[in-house]
Amino acid sequence: MKYCVLVVDGAAGWPLPERGRKTCLELAHTPNLDRMTMEGVLGMVRTVPPGMEPSSACACMSLLGYDPKVYYRGRSAIEARSMDIPINEGEVVFRCNLVAVRDGNMWSYCSGHISSEEGHTLIAALEESLGSDKIHFYPGVGYRHICKIKGEEDTLLATCTPPHDIPDKPVADFMPQGPGSELLQQMMLCSQDVLRDHRVNLERKSRGEIPATMIWLFWGSGQIPELPAFKERYGLDAAMTSGVDLLRGLADMAGIDILDIPGVTDGLDNDFSQQGTGAVEALEEYDMAVIHIEAPDEAAHAGSIDDKIEAIERVDREVLSHLLSWRGQGKEKKGDNLRMLILPDHATPIAVQTHTPEPVPFLLWGPGFEANGAERFTETEANNTGVFVDDGYAIMGRLIGTTI
Repeated sequence: MKYCVLVVDGAAGWPLPERGRKTCLELAHTPNLDRMTMEGVLGMVRTVPPGMEPSSACACMSLLGYDPKVYYRGRSAIEARSMDIPINEGEVVFRCNLVAVRDGNMWSYCSGHISSEEGHTLIAALEESLGSDKIHFYPGVGYRHICKIKGEEDTLLATCTPPHDIPDKPVADFMPQGPGSELLQQMMLCSQDVLRDHRVNLERKSRGEIPATMIWLFWGSGQIPELPAFKERYGLDAAMTSGVDLLRGLADMAGIDILDIPGVTDGLDNDFSQQGTGAVEALEEYDMAVIHIEAPDEAAHAGSIDDKIEAIERVDREVLSHLLSWRGQGKEKKGDNLRMLILPDHATPIAVQTHTPEPVPFLLWGPGFEANGAERFTETEANNTGVFVDDGYAIMGRLIGTTI
């Protein structure tokens, strides 16, 4: 048996009053996904345990088959793992976003989706100006970077707010607060002087693009947790494709190989077709391919209904089409030996432009999964089936085990 997990990041959401109270999943044209829904088991799964943060780190750890209540220790450490950043005793890491602030308000949590090349140049400037034997900045993907701090473990006690939680709100009200926050605030404020007249920002402004005006530190974590190897736990060789460091970090922690597929990004510029093709090719070598697509989540953070719908439709048109084509190839009828799990990791409603912890729809499709009456992959239809998986980490066992 071959397996595929397709994570459509942040695809779930709330009804949109301006679109007839339909969700983005309901508004999207998804003929491939609808056909699969009519053939498989649709239900709801709680990927975020009660009381835990509704981050992709927590939710994706859950859907990969690991209980976040046992293994989750913070998001930044996972991203650091994917970037080969060691975290030694007495050291902590924080996510370091390049953000844009205008008139004192959060203008863009991602500096207008600044490119990785531009981001790396700005992070190098911050390392040169603010770095020391205790503070280091490491370049990541796009606007997402890492700051490592030595000898200031109390910074983990600070209350920090993700910048995508505060669109258009006064940043002064959401700076790090409480014990350990003074150093974080100081670095964030000092970063403005480094970035203000940097050539990257001057060039971005000349092109009418959003500049990166400061760094934003949050999601602090200590040493990297260890996960039991996926192969040992589930008996499968697995590989993953993703455009973000977080998922690659989770894969590395679980001993899941990372597929290097050209053109895979975190936005609508992602080469969806190539990502689908790469996953199909991986199934020739691996027992399982995990496909993580970030674009719907990024669109929701930006508050764009149309972009979120487009991202969902492109997953259906350009990714699922490749998997369904593989299913029909060859005399051996490969599809008779292919099971799929399709789901968002969490909801990202347009109304709030950030993650929420409610359960999300899932689809189990392939041999052994018999239709349960649903016709479309939507939040409402999934709720109406009455199928509910309370412990999200159990969904992996449902995929590779027997019929629900």
